[in-house]
Amino acid sequence: MLTRRSFLAGAALAGGTAFAASSAWRGAAAEPQALRIPELIDARSQGGSIALEAQAGRTSFFPGRESRTLGYNGSYLGPTLRVHRGDDVELAVTNALGEETSVHWHGLLIPGELDGGPHQMIRPGATWRPVLPIRQPAATLWYHSHVHGRTAEQVYAGLAGLLLVTDDDEKALGLPSEYGVDDLPLVLQDRQFESGRLILPEGMMTLMHGRRGDTLLVNGTANPVARVPRRLVRLRLVNGSNARIYELTFGDDRPFHWIASEGGLLEQPVELRSLSLAPGERAEILVDFADGRTVSLETGPDTNAPMMMGMLARASDLIGRGRQPVLRFEPGGGAGTVTKVPERLATHERLDASRAVRRRRFAMTMGMGGMMGSGMGRGMHGINSRAYDMERIDEEVRLGDVEIWEVSGEMMAHPFHVHGVHFEVLSRNGAAPGPRDQGLRDTVVAQEPVELLVRFTQPAVAAPFMYHCHILEHEDNGMMGQFVVR
Repeated sequence: MLTRRSFLAGAALAGGTAFAASSAWRGAAAEPQALRIPELIDARSQGGSIALEAQAGRTSFFPGRESRTLGYNGSYLGPTLRVHRGDDVELAVTNALGEETSVHWHGLLIPGELDGGPHQMIRPGATWRPVLPIRQPAATLWYHSHVHGRTAEQVYAGLAGLLLVTDDDEKALGLPSEYGVDDLPLVLQDRQFESGRLILPEGMMTLMHGRRGDTLLVNGTANPVARVPRRLVRLRLVNGSNARIYELTFGDDRPFHWIASEGGLLEQPVELRSLSLAPGERAEILVDFADGRTVSLETGPDTNAPMMMGMLARASDLIGRGRQPVLRFEPGGGAGTVTKVPERLATHERLDASRAVRRRRFAMTMGMGGMMGSGMGRGMHGINSRAYDMERIDEEVRLGDVEIWEVSGEMMAHPFHVHGVHFEVLSRNGAAPGPRDQGLRDTVVAQEPVELLVRFTQPAVAAPFMYHCHILEHEDNGMMGQFVVR
């Protein structure tokens, strides 16, 4: 089994809190590295089947410094999987780890027994062979471990990757689509390093606040540089961090166009200069690099924390007080062909809130029990003050029903994710939803009450769907529930 010490490759554990000062590999950190682009596996080019292996490996995030990590078909993260609407895709997921794992297809609309949650465990040495029916519009999704009690550690170690759905409607728009050139997958993560080696933060603050790191990675690359053509470029942004919320802008404050949310393309582009992205959320944006100027994508300080934890965090050197570079773009080549941002992107069926047959309320609650004792324990967080129990069904839903789910969070902002559905945001704190609440969603940030309009199109009988906070340490420690749909 992967223990904390074997995972850390002998590096010292971060003591006390996730915000203890560390000796990050500052010298190597000053050296820019070319952005790593995950391998693209297209299901159709593989005869409709894809093989994945969850495995342990060694990754050099900084030159000359290896860390023990986990990945799919490699040492850290996984390949980008591309599937096509209307196809049935056969997956063969082999567990080559020394512990149980699972693979959740985050954002894919499929029945509960195929979802890859805590009820679809893959034992060491075993292979899971689901056949996934792809019946939804083009979208940027992702896949990651979802083992109850171990999700945070396995994802932190590297078990995550992108899953792209494409269809003819998307292709007809003429959006940038040359993978790795003008269509870039970008998995954003923060990780903690000591002497250039990945370490696993532990302690009270980690449990309450979620794991945070002093180093930003994109596709597993520290200090990344992306060379892009001098034209419109599509960025597929995935927040793969355990807990951090990113506040993204460009260093020169240039505008960009937000074109897709978690559920796929928006009805029309939205011009923005900043974009917030919480754990589990995805966004596609179009950025014009025709001027040829080098520019960095940056993020603001990491401030989402309970009051006590936030005070400690702001006193540490991990959060920082200014903006941090995430990824530097260096446009090259001659001026590219002019590509216009489409005026219209997609047409969505509008759900009528009057069709809702039920209202349910979900409060993400943070427990203080266990913090004063010697052990941290499991189950100190919950939803509606109840910690997750795999043997308990929390909600029962009828297939085809439309419901209103009211979600709120205690002490800090929480990203709320629902498996097996896409939803619309009806209201936020009793008012109209904000600009970033547009589109079809599967993950939404809530502290103040947020109303969601949800239609249940996928059955979950043989195995339930989950709903949970996507701060992974909160999820592992009880901030999760499950529901059946029949």
